[in-house]
Amino acid sequence: MFDVILANASLVLRDEVIRGSLHILSGRIAAIDHGSAVPQGAVDCAGDLVLPGLIELHTDNLERHIEPRPKVQFPAAGAILAHDGELAATGITTVFDALRVGSIVSKDKAKYSEYARHVADEIIALRQEGALRINHLLHLRAEVCSETLIEELAKFGPQDGIGIVSLMDHTPGQRQFRDLTQLSNYVRGKHGLSEEEFSVHVAHQQTLSQRVGAEHEAAAVAAARGYGAVLASHDDTTRDQVAVSARHGTRFAEFPTTVEAAQACRDHGIHVMMGAPNLIRGGSHSGNVAAHDLAGRDLVDILSSDYVPSALLNGALMLGDLWGDMARGVATVTAAPADATGLADRGRLALGLKGDVIRVARMKSASVRGVWVSGARVG
Repeated sequence: MFDVILANASLVLRDEVIRGSLHILSGRIAAIDHGSAVPQGAVDCAGDLVLPGLIELHTDNLERHIEPRPKVQFPAAGAILAHDGELAATGITTVFDALRVGSIVSKDKAKYSEYARHVADEIIALRQEGALRINHLLHLRAEVCSETLIEELAKFGPQDGIGIVSLMDHTPGQRQFRDLTQLSNYVRGKHGLSEEEFSVHVAHQQTLSQRVGAEHEAAAVAAARGYGAVLASHDDTTRDQVAVSARHGTRFAEFPTTVEAAQACRDHGIHVMMGAPNLIRGGSHSGNVAAHDLAGRDLVDILSSDYVPSALLNGALMLGDLWGDMARGVATVTAAPADATGLADRGRLALGLKGDVIRVARMKSASVRGVWVSGARVG
């Protein structure tokens, strides 16, 4: 007896889409059959897509639940559970929860405080209690332009199972915020700064970066190695920045901001990740390169939901349509992120892999009709 049979489905395999059925036994994919037959006890998917569960490498969604309004903090456990349920509902079955390490604690009015160790402890505890619907792994976003990065990194170790460390450098005037007008709109809107206060903030951050940037970058790279984590770069803009990322051993690049940087990543064998919201909206909210343009140049390997969980599935289907290859589009949110982070047991519909699968109807927007994690229905 199989635990779950999803029959008469459009199964999105690694390189093709077939009509068939998927059988899950003891949490693993046990059989894949061709044809539209619906065995007794099976779920008749009526031609709906059945995909591997989506894998999210970088999301700000948990932070949104922890701080639902500026300077309003919500208890971490409740925020994590709400985040977990939201991701499950959008078809995400594995998430690397992105937690910032490195804070600004000085008199700068745009300061932000430490939270990563406490939230990581809550995630680990909820995972051990079996309270979470989907698979939660840890991603430390190492903010190079900060005051406390080294101290915060030291609070983590190999025992925490850190999966990803990404090198963040939000120094004003470069990378994501080369255009200070875009940075002003973001920071002043978020923190309520006057024009003069924003100028003070920019000067403070630039001075701080000059003082500690190189030391912090080296510390984050060393920490990733010590944890056994995959290293990612963030917002690479120039070929020189990508070359530095390659020397560090970066496995994938989060949101390169220019065609030049994306092409350099490809030349160095670094996977290119772009934001699904960028793709769906038709452009970057920060004025950087459009994901659609990179996809048209064959320079997108992985999608991330970034700040909109539902964008991950819809973005993958858009890429499938753009490329005329649905299996390839779906791979950007399943097989490719699994490969980039060494998750060999998921990301594909293949015998022996985890029974993390989703059923999706294509309507005006993708509609998730079922979510299974290790064969157990969670949504």
